[in-house]
Amino acid sequence: MRPRPVNAPTTTRRLAVVGSSGGNLYSHGGDDPVGLVGHIRRQAAAAGMEVTAVQLVAVDSSMDAARDDTPARLYSLVDGDVAVVVSGTLADVNKVAGERDADLARAVAAGEVDGLVLVSADPDGVNSAVVRAAVDAGLPAAGTGGTSIAAAQAKGLNLVAASGTTGSTSTTRAVSYVAGLARHWGTRYRPVLGTAEASDGGGSPWRRISLRGIMVGSLPAFIALALVLAVGKIPGLDALGPVFDALIAGLPVVVAAVAARRVSGLGEVGIVAGVVAGVLSAEGGIVGGLVGGILAGVVVAYLLRWTLAHRFPVTTANIVAGGISGLVGGLVVFLLLAPVTNAVGEGVKSAIEALVAFNPLLAGALAGLVMWPAIMGGVYHAAILPLVLLEMGEKGHSFFGAVDMVSLVMVSLGITLANVVRPRTSGERALAASGAAVNFGFGTFVEASYPFMFADRKVFAVALGSATLGGLVVGATGAEATAYLPAVVAPFVATDTVGMVLSMLVGCVVPFVSVLVINERARRSERARQAGPAREELPSGA
Repeated sequence: MRPRPVNAPTTTRRLAVVGSSGGNLYSHGGDDPVGLVGHIRRQAAAAGMEVTAVQLVAVDSSMDAARDDTPARLYSLVDGDVAVVVSGTLADVNKVAGERDADLARAVAAGEVDGLVLVSADPDGVNSAVVRAAVDAGLPAAGTGGTSIAAAQAKGLNLVAASGTTGSTSTTRAVSYVAGLARHWGTRYRPVLGTAEASDGGGSPWRRISLRGIMVGSLPAFIALALVLAVGKIPGLDALGPVFDALIAGLPVVVAAVAARRVSGLGEVGIVAGVVAGVLSAEGGIVGGLVGGILAGVVVAYLLRWTLAHRFPVTTANIVAGGISGLVGGLVVFLLLAPVTNAVGEGVKSAIEALVAFNPLLAGALAGLVMWPAIMGGVYHAAILPLVLLEMGEKGHSFFGAVDMVSLVMVSLGITLANVVRPRTSGERALAASGAAVNFGFGTFVEASYPFMFADRKVFAVALGSATLGGLVVGATGAEATAYLPAVVAPFVATDTVGMVLSMLVGCVVPFVSVLVINERARRSERARQAGPAREELPSGA
């Protein structure tokens, strides 16, 4: 067949993905064929392409160690989804794959495929027919897998993007495939990076910057810090002091890694860039790590596009993008911004301490009062939680963290417990019980009390009043702690265990008793309402 002209008119370029779970590829995403093809389909859609055929042979280990009797599966498209179509030994699966390869070769010859994507393929074996057909038709191809790519090139296949697998991820390989094909066809293409939830259609890393998402993603490290602080108070375990200091010093690295991964949308490459940036940004504190990670994430996204646009192999593109972007983001903070970002963190801590010192009762009451409106209005994760984590990053505990535990978690626990003991209807008991258990056992899921608060404005008023009172006690006792811990653990991470226990009891008991009274009155009113019509139906004089 005559080669097609490069700019042949078509609405959507049709791609066939062929290959295997690979040898080295297996540890770089080949163990998840469905996810691997999903990444390719996502990038292809961004360039006006469509994956119309899939033929992947997969085993549960590296192909380098596979034998004919190794269990294997053949993945293909079934009603638009990637699914297993054949299972058995590798020899049996390869036989079926060879038959399907012949069918795919005929589709190529018939003009039903516009380009190939080779993923650790076997041009001399089960993929030989389709590769031969692509050579005859002059189809462009993109692929990874050093040995297989060399074999395909030897057969005369027009490889517009080729590389080994080492150092790559499913995302960066997919970007490399589609970038090469788009460049060949002169098609506009901007990689779509990030998760489906976090990604914007245009793929701009700036639009993936989310303080809320970064802080929530970093939260486990801060909880680990709080736990070490609590355990270190046990007599005989004061040797954990250096561990606490090491964790404090390492928090900027964690924040930077989470920030870079989220902003870049490139998984492991973003994490590496963030770690490099975080190490260099550590002197700037939590804010320094945040800034360094965001800068690294932005740079890595653009640098990866640039390297692939200039025909860098995907392995080299990964190394260059991940390493240099981490250096850029980290050095900006290390050389220029560290004093500023460190001052910001210290300033937040000092401002909160000054507010509490000026009038601890008022500060605690106001902080408690705003907690429920903040979480219901979507402000909590964007404003309150970052304040908690900034405080913890400076000293390991937080005034707002204590208020969070008392005014949200314990108030929600009190409301749900009251509905366990004395619900208005039997169906509410099970709903309240699950919420109470999570609040007590894990220090989260305060939303469990929403159904009761929204159903009765008096319960909502109780929540606000109890939160205010609980915050006032926190301010009076001077307790600092954190939330997101079991209720029995929270007092032990607090600066004042007795004060924290007292604050938590107030936060829980007041709404518990109040909601019990509200529910009992509601039950009585309902019984009276139901008894009223019954009395009217009785005969006079009865």
